[in-house]
Amino acid sequence: MIKNLEKDEIDYILKNNYIGHLAYIHQGKPFIVQITYFFDETNNAIICYSGEGHKIAAMRKNNDVSLQIAEINSINNWKSILVHGKFEQHFGSDAKSYLHLFSLGVKDIITEKEQWKPDYISDFSSKLYKEEIPIVFLIKIENITSKKRLS
Repeated sequence: MIKNLEKDEIDYILKNNYIGHLAYIHQGKPFIVQITYFFDETNNAIICYSGEGHKIAAMRKNNDVSLQIAEINSINNWKSILVHGKFEQHFGSDAKSYLHLFSLGVKDIITEKEQWKPDYISDFSSKLYKEEIPIVFLIKIENITSKKRLS
């Protein structure tokens, strides 16, 4: 039977995962890419970073985005949430602060779930070229839809 998740189940999935699928629109077509994220509960936002490119250019033009996060154990045992929100780029000290929170948060999740402690962002997230300044952005959460199937 497929049902909606309760709020505590949604919160658990957001707080205890760090990889999702980001959906955005470019030239009228949907794109989906895997991305590392951290849920900032205080600001009710998803923190991410990226290098300059297609995804960032597209989200600057159309800031409506979604992030899908799933926990799949089997075909009859899964939970999935879809975060709907707005892309919001940050700069300067705000960006640095968010990137620091992202790094510490994801490191804690990995340490807890996977039993190893990463040292650097590059241990668990896309590597950026050394001369490239990361673009830090939030997905300001507007609403969340969810489903689960448990046998």
